[in-house]
Amino acid sequence: MIALGIESTSHTFAASIVSDKKKVHSDVRDMYKSDKEGWGIVPAECATHHRNVADSVIRKAISDSNVKKIDLISYSAAPGLPPSLHVGLNKAKEYAKELDVPLVGVNHCVAHLTSGHMFTPVKDPIYIFVSGANTQLISLEGKRFRIIGETLDVGIGNALDKFGRNIGIGFPAGPKIEEYASDGVWVELPYVVKGMDLSFSGIVTAASNKFKQGGYRIPDLCYSIQETFFSMLTEVTERAMAHCNKKEAVIIGGVAANQRLIEMLTIMCRERNAKMHAVPLKYSGDNAVMIAYQGLLQYNSGYRDKKPDIRPYERTDEVEVTWL
Repeated sequence: MIALGIESTSHTFAASIVSDKKKVHSDVRDMYKSDKEGWGIVPAECATHHRNVADSVIRKAISDSNVKKIDLISYSAAPGLPPSLHVGLNKAKEYAKELDVPLVGVNHCVAHLTSGHMFTPVKDPIYIFVSGANTQLISLEGKRFRIIGETLDVGIGNALDKFGRNIGIGFPAGPKIEEYASDGVWVELPYVVKGMDLSFSGIVTAASNKFKQGGYRIPDLCYSIQETFFSMLTEVTERAMAHCNKKEAVIIGGVAANQRLIEMLTIMCRERNAKMHAVPLKYSGDNAVMIAYQGLLQYNSGYRDKKPDIRPYERTDEVEVTWL
């Protein structure tokens, strides 16, 4: 079975053709970037970007795939920026009607989790989901993805982006912070772990205030905020693995592209005689491959989308898991 996946939750509009045998036939993406210095995502501008590129992205994905028949269209229905989600929904409806195929709306965050099963050999891991808006430690228990720990305020990716805006290095800031950090030394910052949960906003404020005060190099602040955030995340991941008796961990989401974070988690797992896996860099951020594959999993497990719509605020643990 072959699916066309459409992703539009945030800054990336993407389309991909994927089979239920885990074969990726095509993968096309176009990312919105703000031309306003120091700004992040402007929702209305982002949606305009998506509308402008949608048809060309989808047509290229279909053309690149060389498949003869598409059996299903899967789109990101939740969670995300409503204006962006609407663009994806409308295009999915349009192409489903044109191709006369079923339509399945999927949860973008759940698709990130199941991409761990698509691209790595994990069977029953602790999922480390770290993206712009999300920072969660998740375990599959009783047909639900249970949240073992999460951020109490802002997601780790958005926290890094906010710090990047505050020090003037633009958006997205994560890759630039990682680059600067390679030349940095330690500056003391708060460390905020509350049980199994994390808090990042106060650390961003503290680091930003040091920048405003002067006397601190950008590489040193980048190194320190990155080490602090990742040490916190590694601590609660180890505790989640112990509590849930897991011998595997898999990291998913855009922040998984950071090699220092991967290194810290790998060391922790090795010391626990556990296995650490990471979704390949190409598929760790927002993409339509995971959306297509998630739609196939749901459809093949008997799910039918009776009323396609968007669900901007749907949490990962609200979705019944019928395919694992």
